[in-house]
Amino acid sequence: MKPDFLPIFTEVKAAAQVPKGLPLLRLGFRPFYTGGALIAALFVPLWVAMFLGGINFVPAAPPLLWHAHEMLFGFAVAIIVGFLLTAGKAWTGLATPRGLWLGALALLWLAARVASVLGPYPVYAVLDLALLPLVAAILVNLLLRAHNYRNLPLALMLALLALANLCFHLALMGVLNVPAITPLFAGLTLIVMIECVMAGRVIPAFTMSVTPGLKLPATAWIERLTLGAAGLGLALWVLAPPGVVTLIVLALASVLQAKRLLGWRPTLTRKRPILWILHAAYAWIPLGLGLLALAQIGLVPVSAGVHALAVGATGGLIIGMITRTARGHTGRLLTVSKPEVLAYALVMTAAVLRVLLPLVAPSLLLVSLIGSALAWSAAFLIYLWIFTPWLMRTRLDGKDG
Repeated sequence: MKPDFLPIFTEVKAAAQVPKGLPLLRLGFRPFYTGGALIAALFVPLWVAMFLGGINFVPAAPPLLWHAHEMLFGFAVAIIVGFLLTAGKAWTGLATPRGLWLGALALLWLAARVASVLGPYPVYAVLDLALLPLVAAILVNLLLRAHNYRNLPLALMLALLALANLCFHLALMGVLNVPAITPLFAGLTLIVMIECVMAGRVIPAFTMSVTPGLKLPATAWIERLTLGAAGLGLALWVLAPPGVVTLIVLALASVLQAKRLLGWRPTLTRKRPILWILHAAYAWIPLGLGLLALAQIGLVPVSAGVHALAVGATGGLIIGMITRTARGHTGRLLTVSKPEVLAYALVMTAAVLRVLLPLVAPSLLLVSLIGSALAWSAAFLIYLWIFTPWLMRTRLDGKDG
């Protein structure tokens, strides 16, 4: 290149790197983390108020099913979509939806949440069913174009989540002759398996990165056995009647998951809240599997295992990851503030109150529900208070994304 053209080339290159468009719509985590945290903060206390008769309000679906569905396909799916649309760019080096296209996906998700409380059921169902197939198709296209076949199973899990959601709505409409709660349990199973896969990648890696000299080698066949036992146990729980076989497989899965977690050396993370929250949240997976095993013979209610996986594991991993990834992708240090640590503690408190307190003191169920809802909502309100301004603005380093 001739020297005379160097200044022009430099100016063009610099202009190409200038972030364009609304910061909120530059990368998937921005609108979906914000929306997911908002739904988490609002919909749980709304459900408890409905359950206790504090408000005379009926959503588009029966209240209990609405609560379970919106926590899975409203809250958790929003975070998963935001994470995958962000990680997909890093995995493939290809552009993920941004600007108007990303805004349309976020508005579609938001419209379904609004319809769940205000709209007629058919409108809610149509809006709710549209998002996951679109995101799955986007992810498959990116991964195939980049020859990134390793992450295709995650796209498959999105497609299976879409199928579970379809079965839920068909069951509610009487088209499918299954209890509507069954597809929701299937959805929880798929989300837990996504968590198991992603946690196996990031938790040991994060732990090693901050612990000089630490090596956490994974044995491939043990990893496959651990994931396989969890998947099989949860599938039997969803699809088969309660029985000894399901109990045995879930108990084995619980032991293997506990062994997996201990192998990641969680005690080394005590002074790093942004890391210990991931270890603490993952501990609810073996606990939840164990509780579901005991539920097979009626020793504990099924809801104990469900909420261990939904509140403790899913809620804990989400609050840990949406603080960590949002900090990283907005150009901030991976060192959390005291309010963020409080949010971590509140989610773990919500899990203890919702899962363990009713087991040891059934008469305190009312205290459990109210206390858990308040702790949960407060945690995500703290997240919104800290992160919403950051997600609305350009990265600190001025880069795009």
